[in-house]
Amino acid sequence: MAVIMEGGCRVSDMREGGPLQKGTLHIWKQIGRATGARAISLRVMEFSKGLSPTIRNDDCDEILFVLDDGNGGGAVKLFINECAFQVGSDSGIYVRPGETFGFYNPGAEPITVISAQCPDPDREPEFGQSSQSPGAVNEPRIVRLADRPAQPTADRWYRVLVDDEVGSAQVTQFVGSIPPGRAPDHFHQYEEVLFILKGGGLMWAGKSSTPIGPGSCIYLPSGQVHCVENTGDDELRLLGVFYPAGSPSVRYEV
Repeated sequence: MAVIMEGGCRVSDMREGGPLQKGTLHIWKQIGRATGARAISLRVMEFSKGLSPTIRNDDCDEILFVLDDGNGGGAVKLFINECAFQVGSDSGIYVRPGETFGFYNPGAEPITVISAQCPDPDREPEFGQSSQSPGAVNEPRIVRLADRPAQPTADRWYRVLVDDEVGSAQVTQFVGSIPPGRAPDHFHQYEEVLFILKGGGLMWAGKSSTPIGPGSCIYLPSGQVHCVENTGDDELRLLGVFYPAGSPSVRYEV
């Protein structure tokens, strides 16, 4: 069950609740306007074996992160406006307003993708039928985590995947590493969603806290005092998306 914390912070599991199903695709929407967010969403998508239906992005920026390519490796294909690109795990993807996208999964295991839409359209997606015929897309907007430089900040690092350099002037997507321990409480001037990739600890919102681990989905309202505490012996790694865009290093301590 989702935990609601001080200031409206929210923590839930990636497969909490019943999914929306369409063909080979399952979608769990964990964060959005319906759950108290102002303008950002977080969805977990699973694409089973085969060619998925297309999903039409709404009038918003949609930022994807391929969490697990289902052991398909270089055989996994992403379609943007029916134009195919190879894609693998730990890749950030920018989908422009009105574009369609889908995946071809050749393997037995599902492809897991984390999606954030900004601003959240707060309605069910529009589906279509995928084809493998070429279509119009200006350029591939796929960024591999391994190709991005690590930016140090205090005792941690982050790597930006999607920002205005990739094409989104509204949204920033990054992956961050947090060492064991607890950082000072702080807040941001943007709305943020987090997805825990590895490690475990506590999510703090003001004086309230709740356990987090791989698959935890977290919503942080703009201006809410918070911090992530790594209670393990190794790094805690997280995926973050915030709106409006900016730098993950900008924070205001209290």
